[in-house]
Parts: sequence; structure tokens; C-alpha cells
Amino acid sequence: MACRRAMSRLLPQWSSRVFSVELNGAPFYFSIQEKHRGEEIPQVFRQVQNYDRCYSLLVCSSDRIKQARFHSELKEKLRRDLPTECDLSPMSSFLPNVKDSLVKGYFLKDMSVGSTLSEKLLRDVIQHDPVLVCSYLKSEDGQLWTQRLWRDAGSHSVETSKDYYVVPSEAPEYHPATLNIINSDVFYSFEEAYEVLKESADIIPEATSVLELLPSRAKARSKPDFPVIVIEGLDATGKTTLTESLRDTLGAALLRSPPKCLSPLRACFDREPPLIRRAFYALGNYITAEEIGQEGMKTPVIVDRFWHSTAAYAIATAVSGPVCNLPADSSAVYRWPRDLLQPSLVVLLTLDPEERKRRLRDRGEGETAEEQELDHNQLFRLKVEEAYRRISGPACITVDASPPADQVLQQVLLLIRGKCHL
Repeated sequence: MACRRAMSRLLPQWSSRVFSVELNGAPFYFSIQEKHRGEEIPQVFRQVQNYDRCYSLLVCSSDRIKQARFHSELKEKLRRDLPTECDLSPMSSFLPNVKDSLVKGYFLKDMSVGSTLSEKLLRDVIQHDPVLVCSYLKSEDGQLWTQRLWRDAGSHSVETSKDYYVVPSEAPEYHPATLNIINSDVFYSFEEAYEVLKESADIIPEATSVLELLPSRAKARSKPDFPVIVIEGLDATGKTTLTESLRDTLGAALLRSPPKCLSPLRACFDREPPLIRRAFYALGNYITAEEIGQEGMKTPVIVDRFWHSTAAYAIATAVSGPVCNLPADSSAVYRWPRDLLQPSLVVLLTLDPEERKRRLRDRGEGETAEEQELDHNQLFRLKVEEAYRRISGPACITVDASPPADQVLQQVLLLIRGKCHL
């Protein structure tokens, strides 16, 4: 039922939608039209000329929790069950510059003999799951590709709609992921993140445990009497050393985000799709804010990571391609949540990539999947660092972390004394 409702919204504007396929981390765009007017083959199809048949699968449930989870599960299902001759890439479809129009899925390139195994699997998928399937067929001379939308006809049969010609499409003004970042990849209020975990509780028992740990929102929190200093940066930039030194030098309280009370639950939510995982970490910031409010009435507070990290990693992950694909500096995605405690000062530690890798090797500690991606993907690291710099209210003040730890400490102490009058 949820799929049918979603389809009823998508299909009336089907020919107005743009499709994006990611190949080697870069998006390639195409659209569809009823008549061909001599347009060239879209670049994505020029790159798949060796494949006789391709397919797209778009997850279209109107239940956002089920949609997010099934999108992740579908990837595993396809990788497990498709013939080895098939290749899978991320894809999406959207109405240009229309918020909440983005639908995610996968693009399947099939070189298996006859495509019978692939098509059987796709028929099964469309019968039981919230997925729109399209096939893409190449003309005999290879100069045209057409798209055909499948429809569930019941009784294990599939009807196909009329063919559309596949034609090139200009890259949109904004990367399509930016249409869905707000309150999907990055959360800007307690209520928005809370609702996601509340909706998840029926299928993720651990969500209830998180909700029970949350602070009451019944009354507004007063601003702490003492300064709150947040230290941000990638792993191995020296945050732990600096935060502990600041705690000892200033006689401050030291807190971390995500807070310790969520540690037993992190492994569970790290396996969930971005919507649920990001909501979990967003709520962690509100728990940390409650702790900051309590400690900040008695003493200065040092915080090891806060909302900047949550947002920077999420934005860099959601937006594929180069740094220029990130939302513009003035975008609302970089604004600080209005209901989240604002720190007095945010320091961003930066370090030469090779030196950071050397420190990571010396530590020999386990990394999150995103931290592993930082080490293997320079582009991802650049996007994370740029997203850090673009966040406002408050913005980060960058400090070079390559000098000896005592020199970095003295530089940060100067900033604190200048900004916070400690």
C-alpha cells in the first residue's frame, strides 16, 4: 500500500524527472522523452555500451523508515542473488530543484547470458517490495536507448508501460542530494530527530532505549554561566590530548559527543541506513547539551566533538563527486540548530594528511567506516573539512595541529582567553 501511494505521486510527473547514476563516484544525468529529436546518447549509456541491457530500481515507499531500511537491504539482496556478470551502481531520480522529490535506488548493468536470472529476480522484487523497476534497451545500431517502466500486474506477472527515449540532461543547479539533506541526513531540531527514532521503535528495539535516555524538552534550558569550548577535527589530529590538557589547565569539565551513555548502542545504529543512524547521533548531541548545561553552571566545559562533526560527515557522505558539489556557503544545511545549545568557541584542528595517517598507524586503534573512508578517499576528506569550515553559528576557528602538543595548547589557550575571557 505504501508503495502504491508513493507510485501514485511519482508517475504523473514521470517524464519530468531527471535520473542520476553514479559511476566511479561521479554523477551522470539523463532524462526521458516521448519523441527522439536527434539527441546524443547520454554519457552514462555511452559508458555502458558493452552491456545489452540495463535496469534501474527506485525504492518508493511513502513510509520513510521502511524505505530507508529497504534501500540498504535491497543492495545486499542484489549483490547476493544477481549473477556475477552484473554490476551495481547507486542512482537516484528527482524533479529539478524540488525539495523532497529525491528517490534513491540502484542502476544495474547486466552482461549475463539472456538476462533471464536477472529478470526473474526483478520480477520477484516488484511483486513483493516497494520498488519501481525500469529496463533500458539498446537499439540494434547502438545509437538509441529506451526506458520501459515495469508495473506489477499481480499473479507473478509484470506489465510494461510505453517506451521513453533516454536523452542527455544538464547537471542540476544543485546536487540532487541537497534536496533531501535537511532533516534526513542532517537534523536541525530535537523534534525532527526524535520522530525518526520514535517511528523506528517498532522494528528497532534499541530505539526505545535511546528515547528513554533523552532529556525532557518541557522547559527551555538556560545558558551556562561558564564558557563552553568545543574541539573539532578528524581522528588523530590531537583532539584527545588537547581536550585533556585544557581540562587540567582550566579546571574544566570534559565531555564527549556522542555521550558515554550511548556507547553500548552505537554498533547497532551504525548498521542502520543514514536516516536512522543520523537521527541517533543528532539526539546524542542533545544529550551532550543537557550535560553541558549542568556542568556549565559550575565550571568551564570542554567538549570533544559536537554538532559540527555530526553535520560535516553527513553532508560529505550524502553529496557525491567533487567539493564543488557541496551546497553553497550560504545554504541552510550549514546553519546551527536553533534549539541546540551554542558553544562559546569552536576550534577545528587541522593536520597534513600524511602526518594524520602516520599518527593513526601509530595508534593502531579501530576506526569507524567513515574514518576508514577518510584514509582511502582524499575527496571525501576534503569534503568533510570544507563542510566543517562552512558551518556557521558558531563557525570553527582553524588551528594547525602539526606543532608539538604543548605549542598547540598554548595557541588554543590564547584563543580561549581572547574569546571567552578566561
